[in-house]
Amino acid sequence: MPWINQSECTGCGICVKVCPVDSIALENAVADIDMDTCIHCGLCHDVCPVNAVRHDSERIPREVSANVARTREFMDDCRRLLGAGEDRKCLERMIRHFRKEKKVIEATLGELEALTDKGEMA
Repeated sequence: MPWINQSECTGCGICVKVCPVDSIALENAVADIDMDTCIHCGLCHDVCPVNAVRHDSERIPREVSANVARTREFMDDCRRLLGAGEDRKCLERMIRHFRKEKKVIEATLGELEALTDKGEMA
């Protein structure tokens, strides 16, 4: 999914004009993508003259760090509010949560890849 590196965006508005679903707007002279309406067509990425429209794969390390930090916060809260040993139980629950998320993602990828096999792609 695309995202705007706002420190690199010059506010030229080219991406706003090319977006077929009007998901991009200039706010304070910087482009912003409404991810609820974005169809992930990639046109904005292709036309940005300064490469401010980025791929979300660049955010993986940041997302992993955020997940770990959030889990540590949950663990601290469980220990503080529920007592000794509860932090370990919280960690185990979070591991189960992310394993479930992994299964959902793998199943989704399988279904999407099957669309190609079934000839459902245009």
